[in-house]
Amino acid sequence: MKLIIQIPCLNEEETLPITLADLPREVDGFSSVEWLVIDDGSTDRTVEVARENGVDHIVKLTNNKGLAVAFQAGLDACLKLGADVIVNTDADNQYYGGDIGTLTAPIVAGNADMVVGDRQVHTIEHFSPLKKRLQKLGSAVVRRASGTNVEDTTSGRRSSPPPTSRSAPMRRCARAGSSRRCRPTCGATRCRSSASTRCTSRCAFSWSPPRCAVW
Repeated sequence: MKLIIQIPCLNEEETLPITLADLPREVDGFSSVEWLVIDDGSTDRTVEVARENGVDHIVKLTNNKGLAVAFQAGLDACLKLGADVIVNTDADNQYYGGDIGTLTAPIVAGNADMVVGDRQVHTIEHFSPLKKRLQKLGSAVVRRASGTNVEDTTSGRRSSPPPTSRSAPMRRCARAGSSRRCRPTCGATRCRSSASTRCTSRCAFSWSPPRCAVW
């Protein structure tokens, strides 16, 4: 199976090399792991830096069209490239690359159609109290509207098969323990910290939303 890790970028020439250095080239369950960068109209050397650091595919938008358009452009490109699973991550190095396998494992095992990384927003020190409350409120609204239990709906770390049918309903969902850096716990379960200074979740939770099939 082929895994493609896509990274939407807007003027990320400084952080992109660090992010790429942290990404895996081998993930359990996949015979091929490729990287794809979506350049959302960057005015710096993002594209050149991506090429210099071994990115396999680059989708270049003519001008800044916003994250939603960039994300969809990446999905379309991954579909054409034959991806079996797509992981979306951010270019600012806020996520630990070693958790890619944790994010894809429920899909490889056939236990989920989508996995969303939970950043445990309430533990992020540089988020203001107001931002934390707004994040919580926004996620609650999305959960109610979608009938799911996704705790962190704005998380930039998620994985899913390619959208072969945009009208197809999601049958099974899963939440992975947060892969946000420097977070030694997730939910009520103690996670094992990595040997590096970047703490990372090593636990995963699976669940079935009200309108999803139980597995």
